[in-house]
Amino acid sequence: MFAKFAFTIFEKSINDYHVHDSVDQPINNPYPKDQIEHLLYAKNWVDTVQWHYEDIIRDPQIDPVAALTLKRKIDASNQVRTDMVEYIDSYFLQKYSDVKVKDDAKINTESPAWAIDRLSILALKIYHMNEEATRTEASAEHRAKCQEKLNVLLEQKSDMFSSIDQLIVDIENGDKFMKVYKQMKMYNDDELNPVLYQNKK
Repeated sequence: MFAKFAFTIFEKSINDYHVHDSVDQPINNPYPKDQIEHLLYAKNWVDTVQWHYEDIIRDPQIDPVAALTLKRKIDASNQVRTDMVEYIDSYFLQKYSDVKVKDDAKINTESPAWAIDRLSILALKIYHMNEEATRTEASAEHRAKCQEKLNVLLEQKSDMFSSIDQLIVDIENGDKFMKVYKQMKMYNDDELNPVLYQNKK
């Protein structure tokens, strides 16, 4: 099913990133650009780099100027992440464009791509929690607590597989329909953020 298929690609992206484990390394997407695999890999790569940006910016010794530069990178990464979710939703909209929607069809609280976005983040949580649960220099208590958390994350993964795949089946069958709202982020827009548009005067 699609959720497990996507998760496998997310795992590959995460493992590829950690070969060098550097936020500055370029992406080397192994999938052809015209395939959904390419988009899923690219989506998770953005999430993975941003995960590590968020680690770095929490360093209490970080230089304030470097922190500001990194904050700008995080903002830009968030925008790319949002754009890529919309690209994935476009894939589903096109794929199911010929489905006859039933008269009593319902709308979901989130689109398939936003659910897949959460699955991408979950893949990162599982990877890093497993690192902590198996970190040999950590205390036994630390590893045990992290293993408990990892077990919950793995249960969540199973639940998300089921719910995402059921949503896609419902869309395929016309029992649910997609309605995608373009994200209206305001903080990066110099026409919508008061701090930015007042500085233009």
